[in-house]
This record gives sequence, C-alpha cells and structure tokens, in this order.
Amino acid sequence: MKTDLTDTTSSKINAALMEARRASGSTAAGMVLTLVIVTDEGSAYDALRAANDASREHPSRTLAVIKRAGRSPRARAETRLDAEILVGSDAGSGETVVLRMHGELAAHAQSVVLPLLLPDAPVVVWWPENAPLHPAQDPLGALAQRRITDAVTAESPVGQLAQRAQSYTPGDTDLAWTRITGWRSMLAAALDQRPSTITSAVVEGESYNPSVELLGLWLHNRLHVPVERAVTSGPGITAVHLRTTDGDITLDRPDGLLGTLSMPGSPDRQVALKRRETAELIAEELRRLDPDDIYAVAVRTPVERLKERDSAEVAAAAASAAAAVDEAVAEETAAATAPEGGARKGAAKRAAKKAGA
Repeated sequence: MKTDLTDTTSSKINAALMEARRASGSTAAGMVLTLVIVTDEGSAYDALRAANDASREHPSRTLAVIKRAGRSPRARAETRLDAEILVGSDAGSGETVVLRMHGELAAHAQSVVLPLLLPDAPVVVWWPENAPLHPAQDPLGALAQRRITDAVTAESPVGQLAQRAQSYTPGDTDLAWTRITGWRSMLAAALDQRPSTITSAVVEGESYNPSVELLGLWLHNRLHVPVERAVTSGPGITAVHLRTTDGDITLDRPDGLLGTLSMPGSPDRQVALKRRETAELIAEELRRLDPDDIYAVAVRTPVERLKERDSAEVAAAAASAAAAVDEAVAEETAAATAPEGGARKGAAKRAAKKAGA
C-alpha cells in the first residue's frame, strides 16, 4: 500500500501510518527498531531495496531522509515536506517512509525524524554515501545507538578510515569492516584447527578497498606480527597468507565466489566466501546494537603499520621465483645429459684413432 503526502507534517505522517496499518489488517506495529537512511535521490532506490530485504530478518520502520536544499535563493527559501508511505509488501516486513525535505527544512531534519521514531525501540542511522565527518555529532546521528557508514564510497577510502578513527564514538561501525566477517571467521577457525607460531602475514586485494586495510590491521592487532599489504586486481580481497614455522596457511579467493583454504599437512578444501550484497551486510549490523570493540581497536590502528608491497614488487618476486625454477631445471637437464655427451665424444675419438691406423 502506497500513500503520497505533499506539503505535510510529522503528525500527519504518523496518522497516515496508523491508517495504512489498519487498512492492511494489522493494528500492532510489531517492529523492533527504527532505521534512518540519510541519502540522495540517486542512491535512494538501492538503499531502500537493501533495507527492505534486511527488514525480513529485522522488522523495522525505515525512514529515508532525502534533503533538497535547492540551488537558487528562491528554492532555498521554500520550506516543504513531502512524504511517501509504503506499508505491506512494498516495504518488506515493516513500513517505509520516504521524507523529501525542501529548502531550509533540510538543515533541521532531526525535527522531522524525531516524532516518527518508534517509541522505546533502538535507532540506527545509515549513510550509504557522503557520511558526515563526525557521525555521532551529526544531529541525526545523535539520535541513534548505532551509526553505519561505508568508507568504500568515499573519494579516498583509506583516508576515510583515518577520519573514522579520529571521530570514533562507541556505536560507530563501517560496512568495510562488515565485509571481512567471513575472512576473520575462516582464519580464526583455521588457527583453531592447527595452532602454529605465526611469524608474519600478507593480505592481498584491490588498492582502493578499505576492507583490505582493516583485515591487515586486525591481523596485526590479534597476532602481533608484521603484516604486508599487496595490491592485486581484485575483486575485493583475493588472498591472505599466514607465514608459520610449519609452512604457510593460505586462504585464497581469486574470483570473489569460492575460497580455498590450504594448511600444512592437510589437503586443500573449498570454503564458502562469496562477496555479499548490501542487504546482507545491513542485516548483520542490525543483529548487534552494542559497541563493536574489535572494530574500534582495528580502525584506530594507523594504516602505516602495514608494510606496502605494490603489484610491481609482487610481479618481480614471481618472476624471480620463475627464473630460479627455470635455472634449476636447466641445471638438472645439463647434469642428466653430461654423461651421454661425454660417451659420444669418447666414441668419436676412438673412431678417429682407428681411421688413422
């Protein structure tokens, strides 16, 4: 069920929500939290689709805040609130309100959102793009127990991690961290199966992907070993190598779909490590509303702790290894053919001697 309200107020939106709920045959809210999405028109569709999919696991009231401050002085002077209300199958397992704020109202979004929050329920704010420098100090972020950003959408993703470290407040998190949950689980399980002394580690992935840095920083903090960061063409994180006294533990995922776990003394095995959609990432973040202390430690660790190793160095190392293999093969071939060549020379000398006699 869809309802459009033009030049409306928060009280009229609440009344329309109650009416839509009664019309759909549900008088109780039955929702566990309020998810506030701060976005623009270009990203609103994808963000709302992800939120609707996540609401099947976490029934919620989703408030999409779209600010339209206006470019001209006349447009900025016009103050208007338009709302689009979705209830039922169009809103997943909850209800959705798209709030379009025009003019000066865009600078006071919290005054519109506050009356629409579910009573006695947690509040989560998500910025799919263009997150504020200090999410907890943002007027909308101050209303929430949990604040979700995404460093990968920034112009400088790695620089964004430094900003997240500087402004971190308990309750902050980033989808770049959520994307490495599978990697962290697999690596921890591998070390549980085969306890070994880790001497160093290498994390390989795309140059602009902040998840690679976060995974390397997590390994550095948990294992207390030097970690190298190698640049590859992706997609995403492609491999992690843990150097041990018994040999390398390697988790390799070259195609972004299926990973291969290799451990010394054990056969290689395939593991599920598919790159997840945004809806799955949001659903994971909504499962816990307490501060993520492990993320706090990782993001606060300076990225300079990782030793950079670019693709040229990786290619040079691979070429050097290949040259060493070729040289070894050539030496073995020469050694194998030497006796045969000497026998041929001896036979030729004996034949020449006989001919001279």
